Amino acid sequence: MMGFTIALAGNPNCGKTTLFNKLTGASQRVGNWPGVTIDRKTGKIRGMTDAELVDTPGIYSLSPYSPEEVVTRNFLLEGNPDAVINIVDATNIERNLFLTLQILDTGIPTVVALNMMDTIEKEGGSVDAKALSEKLGCPVIPISALKSEGLKELVEAAATAANECARPAAIKFGDDIESLISETESALADKVPEEKRRWYAVKLAEKDATVSEQFPEIAESLKEKSAAVEESYGDEMDSVISDARYEIIGGLVSGSVKRAEKDEKDGTLSDRIDRIVTHRIAGIPIFIGVLGAVFLGIIGFGDITGIGTYLTDWLNGYIEDPIGTSVEQWCADNNVSEPLTGLIMSAFIGGVGAVIGFLPQMLVLFLALCILEDIGYMARAAFVMDRVFRFFGLSGKSFIPILVGTGCGVPGIMATRTIESDRDRRITAMSVTFMPCGAKLPIIALIAGALFGNNGFVALFAYVLGIVVILMSGIILKKWRSLAGEPAPFIMELPPYHLPSVLNVIKGTLDRGWAFVKKAGTIILLASVFVWFLASYDPSFNYLGADATTDSILQTIGQAVCVIFQPLGWADHWELTVGTVTGLIAKENLVGTLGTLFSLDEVGDAGEEYWDILAAYLTPAAGMAFLVFNLLCAPCFAAIGAMHRELGTWKATGMAVAYQCCIAYMVASIIYVIGSLIWGTSAEISGIVIAILSVAALVYLLVAKDPFLIMDKIGKKEEAVAE
Repeated sequence: MMGFTIALAGNPNCGKTTLFNKLTGASQRVGNWPGVTIDRKTGKIRGMTDAELVDTPGIYSLSPYSPEEVVTRNFLLEGNPDAVINIVDATNIERNLFLTLQILDTGIPTVVALNMMDTIEKEGGSVDAKALSEKLGCPVIPISALKSEGLKELVEAAATAANECARPAAIKFGDDIESLISETESALADKVPEEKRRWYAVKLAEKDATVSEQFPEIAESLKEKSAAVEESYGDEMDSVISDARYEIIGGLVSGSVKRAEKDEKDGTLSDRIDRIVTHRIAGIPIFIGVLGAVFLGIIGFGDITGIGTYLTDWLNGYIEDPIGTSVEQWCADNNVSEPLTGLIMSAFIGGVGAVIGFLPQMLVLFLALCILEDIGYMARAAFVMDRVFRFFGLSGKSFIPILVGTGCGVPGIMATRTIESDRDRRITAMSVTFMPCGAKLPIIALIAGALFGNNGFVALFAYVLGIVVILMSGIILKKWRSLAGEPAPFIMELPPYHLPSVLNVIKGTLDRGWAFVKKAGTIILLASVFVWFLASYDPSFNYLGADATTDSILQTIGQAVCVIFQPLGWADHWELTVGTVTGLIAKENLVGTLGTLFSLDEVGDAGEEYWDILAAYLTPAAGMAFLVFNLLCAPCFAAIGAMHRELGTWKATGMAVAYQCCIAYMVASIIYVIGSLIWGTSAEISGIVIAILSVAALVYLLVAKDPFLIMDKIGKKEEAVAE
């Protein structure tokens, strides 16, 4: 066979991503599954130009309880892969084989990749792959994706299965269940392909809602016989078949799997660590401490310079000289016109260069987060935060999109698809961008350097504030009638701790960094050019000069809008207002805009000139208000687009954006007044009034049982009028 497709399927945290990266290397590409916002990855298997590997979302079952399960199920049934590599975590083999049995029912040639065998052996256990293969009726290949062990044998087995169309044998249930399935298969004889007939028959026997809707007459005809089986077992059919599967799994592992002899008191190394990091009381302070260590290491504290800040200072200095100096000299030597020179120096070197200058800090952050993810700690963080989130009306699953959102808000919003509850998914999509993403790190670093002596605690404050506002948002939005309800249950496998994969960490870091660079070279560049034009020309379109911003179009617009921010302490400087507005295009664009307006091509090695400008413009309290508003207000255009795909309508998206801006404004006004008291500076009277009203409004929204009753009544009246 020339050219075949292999699907990669498995539970979350089973090593699927590591295996995919090892098998495809740099040949992978990212797309979207049709009709949904879940990313898919495809790539050519190394050494096999005719073999394409498709990475499906990590799932626990082929039952449609979440969008991921629907996506994977639809691809297996309708995408026509030639074979499936089912990756199984050998350290949790029973739970993983539950999915394996369902994949075998699809009739697709299957190869089981028994991953983490090195961990099993290290703990003193073993798995007889040959015996397990004979029982399953398909190849079982022991591998260690992390150490690249057994991958050659795995690829060969998958290629053979695809080429020979080696359909796995069905694993039978008990006689009464099999009788029901057999009858159903007969009814499906002329409706589905023979190789997929058993899968559909099992799902109809389970009373799977989607398949029952697809074949309503068959589902109706099975009711009487299903009722007899349910009465015999004393349970619903889906539970009956699930129990039967686990009974089969018990037989599969019996004689094939040798358990490691555990110390019942101490357990494995992962168990001993988890007793500390997932402790009911100590778990959250430990998590905050880990984040604090990361940010202090990146940004620094007091006179101690963090590694991210050190590298950023070096890159900023390099952009200034020799790059900026050389480009400016080249323009002078070649008689480049003054407007074009101003465009190159202000928009390209100043605007884009100011953003790129923060790339080292972002790369170090991404590196730290990738390491924490790869060793298994972030899964524990989600587990720990579930207790907190559930108290505030959210599921711990909401923490997964928030973690993803620390890199970028767009995939963070898209990651809400992992949440089964539609209400929880919508609430999380509306709240996830309160968490600072990588694009907001330059803003945090800018304020920390200009007003707070480059103190890393500013970054820690920003991230803790993001979590606090998300929790507040959970309480508030759960009181909206259409979003009310109990949070979805949180189920997650905690993988054993292991050393991070150098390849995975480097690749994850570079992927996120490259996404940032691409944005700087496209959206931010265009925005910087636009801002330069508005800053360099007056309303009559007369050129004012490279460094002239007074009497410009931009000043006119900024001065007209900046009064809105009077209660936040920074209305006197229209440049900050303009930067905030252009930050809606892309958050890191705020720094680029200020770079254009402040001529950042003249910044020294440590950026002292830029910091002096902001220090002269802002009090510490106003600086914190400026930071908080820009962290919490509406996200970038790309994230708003992702939010629209999740919420479904532009009306709902507009309400979400307005909600985010209102929350940002209220919290920023409170921070401004509190900061003024702390640092002994005078606050605007309007700021004090707005802060008092904001506190009252937030307390009411958090405490009142039905704060949106009036708005709900208005909405119902509008619906009645429309009808």
